[in-house]
Amino acid sequence: MDQLISELRAQVRGDVRFDPVSRALYATDASIYQIEPLGVVLPRDEQDVAAVLRLARRHSVAVLPRGGATSLAGQTVGRAIQLDFTRYMHRLLEVNAAEGWAWVEPGLVLDELNALLAPYDLKFAPDVSPGNRATIGGMIGNNSSGMYSLVYGKTIDHVLELKVMLADGSVTTLGPLDEDGLRAKLVLDSLEGRAYRTVRRLGRELAGEIEQRFPKVLRRVGGYNLDAFVLASPENQEPRTENHLNRSGSQFSVLGSKGQQQFNLSNLIVGSEGTLAVILAAKIRLVPRPKHTAIDVVHFDALDDALDAVLPCLACGPAAVELMDDILLDLTRDSREYARHLASFLQGRPRAVLQVEFFGETQAEVIARLDQLERHLREHTRAVAFTRALTASEKSPILQVRKASMPLLQSMSPDRKPETFVEDSAVAPEKLGDYIRQFRAIVHAHDVQVSFYGHASVGLMHARPLINLKDPADIAKMRSIAEQIKDLSIEFGGALSGEHGDGLARSEFNRELFGEKLYEAFREVKRTFDPHGVLNSGKIVDAPPMDANLRYGADYRVTLPLETHFRFRDSGGIAGAAELCNGNGLCRKTASGTMCPSYMVTRDEQHSTRGRANALRMVLSGALAPAELASERMREVMDLCIECKGCTAECPSRVNMTRLKAEWLSHYHAANGVPLRSRLFGHIRLVNQIGSALAPLSNWALGLPGLSPLNERLLGISRQRRLPYFAREPFDRWFWRRESGVGSWGLADPLLTPNPQLPTPTVVLFPDTFTNYNDPGIGRAAVRVLEAAGYEVLLPRRPICCGRPMISKGLLAEAKALAHQQMEWLAPYAQAGLPIVGLEPSCILTFRDEYPDLLDDPRNPDVGRGAEALARQSFLIDEFLVREAGGLRLGPWKSSLRVNDQQSSGPQASSPQPQVSFLLHGHCHQKALVGTAHALALLRMIPGVEAREVDSGCCGMAGSFGYEAEHYAISQAIGERALFPAVRALAPESQVVAMGTSCRQQIADGTGRRARHLVEVLADALA
Repeated sequence: MDQLISELRAQVRGDVRFDPVSRALYATDASIYQIEPLGVVLPRDEQDVAAVLRLARRHSVAVLPRGGATSLAGQTVGRAIQLDFTRYMHRLLEVNAAEGWAWVEPGLVLDELNALLAPYDLKFAPDVSPGNRATIGGMIGNNSSGMYSLVYGKTIDHVLELKVMLADGSVTTLGPLDEDGLRAKLVLDSLEGRAYRTVRRLGRELAGEIEQRFPKVLRRVGGYNLDAFVLASPENQEPRTENHLNRSGSQFSVLGSKGQQQFNLSNLIVGSEGTLAVILAAKIRLVPRPKHTAIDVVHFDALDDALDAVLPCLACGPAAVELMDDILLDLTRDSREYARHLASFLQGRPRAVLQVEFFGETQAEVIARLDQLERHLREHTRAVAFTRALTASEKSPILQVRKASMPLLQSMSPDRKPETFVEDSAVAPEKLGDYIRQFRAIVHAHDVQVSFYGHASVGLMHARPLINLKDPADIAKMRSIAEQIKDLSIEFGGALSGEHGDGLARSEFNRELFGEKLYEAFREVKRTFDPHGVLNSGKIVDAPPMDANLRYGADYRVTLPLETHFRFRDSGGIAGAAELCNGNGLCRKTASGTMCPSYMVTRDEQHSTRGRANALRMVLSGALAPAELASERMREVMDLCIECKGCTAECPSRVNMTRLKAEWLSHYHAANGVPLRSRLFGHIRLVNQIGSALAPLSNWALGLPGLSPLNERLLGISRQRRLPYFAREPFDRWFWRRESGVGSWGLADPLLTPNPQLPTPTVVLFPDTFTNYNDPGIGRAAVRVLEAAGYEVLLPRRPICCGRPMISKGLLAEAKALAHQQMEWLAPYAQAGLPIVGLEPSCILTFRDEYPDLLDDPRNPDVGRGAEALARQSFLIDEFLVREAGGLRLGPWKSSLRVNDQQSSGPQASSPQPQVSFLLHGHCHQKALVGTAHALALLRMIPGVEAREVDSGCCGMAGSFGYEAEHYAISQAIGERALFPAVRALAPESQVVAMGTSCRQQIADGTGRRARHLVEVLADALA
């Protein structure tokens, strides 16, 4: 193995990783399986792929091509060298809009591709749920389809040509061939020629068997696509008929240029799961985007009622009919991010819904289709309510909830989860109701619950039995259920693999599903294309048992129990918190949202939430040596987690990597010591307090030549950063010296010194470190705004740090002690029912997010109750003001550039128009725990302004992260992804609003623009 690694590193330009942690990161995908790979290569180009295959043959090891690893059947795990195409080979190579095609590399993500195609008003049609991280190569490998297969079919219907590398290293392009072209291929004395001869012969010899044994359903992707070659001989002039496409009135053709089906060997590579060839590039068909779409969410009181309504829905000609059952709906209600989406369209508490979507040339047309649907369903079904969605803002939450179905289901914890082993069968839609009822009876007979969701329009319901795969009895139940569902699928003439493929979950059953002759034909295809078993062996044919190689099996144990500072009470401990990650890979999205900022710019698996959670789980369960917990390699994996909390909102499986990172860091420090820089940043309140006491001398010192290089050399603080200046008069001192009357309650704690004249209503303003010592003007503005809203403002009698800086640096013992102190000062206010309002999102939200788990102690329930009270009464100022906005009066914005100051005259000069626009950048913790809707609402209360939010994700500063020299470059890259370009594009008179201290500093450093806190803007607009 050492020789192989050495040769790979010498011949591959991309990344070559064979260390234990890297192998652990790639041991799983989104399935229930786990197999440690031999190593991982991230190829830069075709030459790298060729080198890997060449060396793999020489050393007799396997190669496994991998995209986003969102596979639910285990296609992308195996004892092989894994080829991860997503970091480098993800380009759009060529677009021909006139002819409707494009060439793409395999690592390109579907949603990224469609964003690049948007200017042409074209798209790649298959629309899979994980479209924001699923790659085109992976979709080809699985023959994916998604919600709109009624209209668009499957991936096979959109792949025109494939550039592939065969198992012997030869490169060829597979595409449609006429008679002469096929003859030329058949006489080749090469692996390619043998492949053509074998496939053509099998298509002819087994035509009858294929007709008899291949399921007659649209959604069949199991086995090899020999059915695509039954009519593919040049002598046969009959065109191939795709009945399902003709019935659906699709916009594309699968026929050759002469009106006949041509021999196209790429049809065999589609759906072959990387077992026959490695895809280097694909020529794909592009289709026009629908001009208008509309969705109707149809509510039912029972799952059976929804199933019985599928055919009546199909009678109305929809583009899609999707089902969600009560288990999925209930889990969605429990998700921070998705509950608000659900609330926007769900009426009451239905036990199942159908999402029925229509395409049309005009909005009037799709509205008419909705009218027809509702009339028809009221007459022929037991529908109880309808919710229409016509605009993008109305449709988006529906589609987001539906696409998050799988990972939402996986969020159940700690052990019994809806597992993916019989989730992919498909039958004819007219048989769906009876099939699901029998399916449900089989599962219930094992005393197991089951959840259903999916593509009802094409008879494909994703079924998730709730199984504990750590329990040997449940593993036996899984095996029994899988075998009975296989038999049921055969009985109903259905397919066991409807869109997720065979992989490790279903390949074992292909002999029974397709019969002996076809199975042996599949094996012959595999031997012909891959005579030495180099390519992803053990999938489709010659597979291990479906209950082998489980991620969690009967022998799974937590072998490294850790005594933790956090309780991780919602997941049963730190191991359970890591195990929440099911591998769905939503953290690998790059185009929107916050999770995961570092992955968005590195595209490296180790920098995803999934990668970090896997690494922790593997060391806690013994798959990695205990020493790896505090190793340098584990530090590399965890280092770029910037603790943005994006995962707490956006990960539907509820992985809280921010908390896991802090806990891990505390154990890393225990083994390796705490760096001085971490201590300084962790105790930033003390640093700022001293700096403020010494101002202006301290500020003069910050500007001394040579200080920045010295800070970088001694402390690792980037010389390219300007450290914040200190305020000569801290905010709390200003507050307490004000004239008597206004704010004087801060001098003597009214809760500890009873005063019958305590004014009401009253609010406690928490003076965070940065407001207090760096930006006291923000605190003064907050007092003005709160008093204008009719509140008397108090400050805690002895303000201390919230503890967030210590938590972020893993100083959890100190943070816990400080939290106990904080409770002494703040809990009485909370228990008295006073709201505690904060200006810095990361500070005030620490009381809500970390304190209840950090201070949870069964031995001292009073502390826990106090922490819960503090969490309930803590508010970010924007959410508090929206709740109390009735007392806030805002006048026109006092812009420095007034419209009527411009050199123009007449009615146009004085016509009403916005004098300024506001661009809001939300703080990561704010977006994760509160949302930015409150801040936007307040900005929009100011007369005569426009306010919008930029989908900027994380700014990249993330507290002290961006100040650290080794993180400066990636911090700037995160800012450049979306935030900096949006700020630079603003007009000079526009205002940037950001509530986070680090966000404002990052914007200033990256763009030269000053961002203002929300309360500063509101204070300027007070009437």
